[in-house]
Order: sequence, then structure tokens, then C-alpha cells
Amino acid sequence: MIAFGRVTDPLEPVLRFIDDQRTRFVDDLVTWCKIPSISSSDAHRADVRRSAEHLRERLAALGATTTAILDTKLHPATYAEWMVDPNKPTLLIYGHHDVQPIDPIAEWHSPPFEPAIRDGRLWGRGVVDDKGQVFIHVNAIEAFLKAKGSLPINLKMIVEGEEEIGSVNLDDLLREHSERLKADFVVVSDTAMFGRGIPSLCVGLRGIAYFDVTLRALSMDAHSGSFGGGLVNPANALAKMIASLHDENGKITVPGFYDKVRTLTTEERAEIASLPFDEAAWLASVGASAATGERGYSTLERLWTRPTLDANGLNSGWQGAGSKTIIPAWAKAKISCRLVPDQDPTEIAALVEKHLVSIAPPGCRAEVHYLHGGRPYLAPTEHPVFEVAKRAFSRAFGRPTVFIREGGSIPFVRTIADRTGKPCLLMGFGQPDENAHAPNEWLDLENYHLGIKSAVFLYDELARL
Repeated sequence: MIAFGRVTDPLEPVLRFIDDQRTRFVDDLVTWCKIPSISSSDAHRADVRRSAEHLRERLAALGATTTAILDTKLHPATYAEWMVDPNKPTLLIYGHHDVQPIDPIAEWHSPPFEPAIRDGRLWGRGVVDDKGQVFIHVNAIEAFLKAKGSLPINLKMIVEGEEEIGSVNLDDLLREHSERLKADFVVVSDTAMFGRGIPSLCVGLRGIAYFDVTLRALSMDAHSGSFGGGLVNPANALAKMIASLHDENGKITVPGFYDKVRTLTTEERAEIASLPFDEAAWLASVGASAATGERGYSTLERLWTRPTLDANGLNSGWQGAGSKTIIPAWAKAKISCRLVPDQDPTEIAALVEKHLVSIAPPGCRAEVHYLHGGRPYLAPTEHPVFEVAKRAFSRAFGRPTVFIREGGSIPFVRTIADRTGKPCLLMGFGQPDENAHAPNEWLDLENYHLGIKSAVFLYDELARL
């Protein structure tokens, strides 16, 4: 296209629309984030449904050829599609509209469900995990439709309501709606960039296995003066059991735990080492003073490519104000394992349960309940769509795109990759220190703006693939 002697980018009207609507796009996100869609809380079941309906109405207003609420045994997903031309590629966009709990509420600087703008950031629960990242695509779709009148490719979108509780019904949902969800490519925007201004495609995710552990010793709490020193204390015993799950080199001591762990290649280790990782800043982001972990691996290698076993919570005995001298009847722990290729969560669950039961001291009974799990994912980066995505990201951010991995888990990615046989592009726009599962979650508004443009460039690049 030639205009006044210069070559004009065909996407210029779309990009200009994004610039013009920058404030309104944030306001629309704020409205959605005010809905407290906490999937782990029965008290918020109606809110999760309200969140799904809010998104469906927004997508219907953008002229989606189909919109629907897809019910599961617990929380609903939202679905929409824009079928432009059967001869054009179809992209399936995945996200989630459920959010994490807000405890401890006293640590929030502003109400979690009243999003506030400070220092170029939007603060509130769900603003980046994952409502903001879903709305990046919603806004990109609107920009194309309003500025150009149509989309360059076919788009489908599924936004589930159970990701924060392990996507417990997603497999059934995908099976039930397999025809509807067929696509050539899948994009997931639920990950973080490597750092500010560094466009990053995540090509690996760790899996997860999560447990509830209870160690029982007595039928009731006992007086510590009358019984202390003569009975096993389950709080002491469970603490000792958990401490024994790692050796002096940081390796997990559960027999068989590492049997299927895929070894990093020399090339993979070199690629990770080449990234501009600021370990001091990473430590400072959570107020830590030193890094630790499995000996023989760098911090990034531990975070991205090695399995873990962590106590996520401990509970036993008296927790109130003042003193109460007892031997508690029981002690409980929440334990999670992050898994890497080629570990299987159900196999790891069986190994962990067997080991914990075997090391419970005499007089105690260990009960281990496997709550949920998800398999790890490693992308087929040799597929040409990954080079396409790298170009799209670089066009928006003006610098080369890097491949990274993520220590967290998104069970959907492996599920849909296996079910469809299609590559999944993990194109995230968060920051590593965005407090996604903690108080004071935030979204960088410049990243939000450039993320919308990245999505626009991705659709454009895919149309020419």
C-alpha cells in the first residue's frame, strides 16, 4: 500500500486503534477483574459463573459467530469462535478466568477486587493470572474487527474456570467438545516473560503432583505435662519426616523419584546459561538472601528443568493467642512436587505415598491423599510455527525473542497437545515478580499494551504461514 510517497504497513489502522483505545482497554479489564472468581472456594461458585457469563457477553458483542458457556461438573468455561474462511488457518486461544484466593488479606496494599493503577501497573487479583492475558487477545480481536472489518485467520477461544484447582474437568471438556475445538495451532497466554521488555516464548512447563498428608497419633490432644516425653508428638514427627525428604545435596530421597527424569543436553544447558538472568534481583523480588537447591545445577536449571518436592503448608496443635500446653493428636501438611519430562504425576504420587507411609514412626499413622496432578510439557521447537511466533513477538517489542521455560504448571497445555497433536505456543506477557499467587498481584500496563500488538502480529503472521 502506497500513501503520500511512503509504504504504509497494512496493520497500521489496527495498531493505531490499539493506541487510541489504550485507556479503555484497561478499564474493560478492571470491570472483569472486579468479579471474585475464586474457583477453590464454594462461597464463590456463583461468582465464577458470573465471570464466565461476563466474558461470553463481551465476546458476543465482538460478533463471534458462536459463543457458549460450557458446563463441567464444577465450574463453567467460556467458548467463542470467529470462523472467517475454511481455507485459512485456525488458531485456538486458551486462558482461564478463575483466580487464586486472596489470603492473607492484610498484606494487600489495595482491595484485591478493586483494581488500582499505581506506578504504571494495575494491581488486583486476576489482573495478570489470567484475566489480563485473556483480554490481550480480546482486545486484539476487537482491534482487527473495528479497524479492518475482519480477522485474518479463524479464531477459537476457550477460557476455563478451573485452572487454579488443577483443571480437574478439562480432560472431559476437551473430549466432549473435541470437534468444536479442532484447530491448526494453539496459543496459551498464561506464562511470564523472562524480564521487562524481553519478548519470550515459553517452550517448557513443569508438571505437578499435589498431596494432603496427615499424621495421626492420638484420639485427642493430650496434656503436655501428663503425657509429654511418653508419647510420640505428631508435630515433631511430621517435621522430621519432611526434613528427611531431601539429602545434604538437595536431592529428593523418595526411592524411584528420578527414574524417568530426562537429562539436559549440553546445548540446552548452554542456551539457558546464555540468558541474562539477574539472580540478585530474582532473590530480592521475594526478600530472599540466598539461592539453594539441588547441587550441580544453576538456579535457572533448578527452576525449569529439575523436579522438586516442597511443603506448602503445615498445621498442628495450638495456633491461637497465648499458650496451650498440649501434645497434638495430629499434624498435617500440604506437599507438592513439580515434575519434568518424562515424569508422570500418578506414578510420582504412588512413590511419595509409599515412602511417607514407610517412614512414619511407630505409634503414628500416615494418611496421604493425592489431590490433583498435571503432566510436564516440552514444545517441539523445530516446528515452523515457533519461528513465526518469534517474529510476531519481535515486531511488537522491537528486539529478538528468546526461548525460555517456566517452573510452574499449566495442565491444559499437555492435555491439549496430546489430544490434538498440535503445537502449543506459550506466549505470555506477565513478569516473574508479578505476585500471581500472592498478595498484591500486578500487571505491567506497557506489557499489556505491547501484548495486544503481539497478538495482532501473531494473527497476521499465521495468516501468511
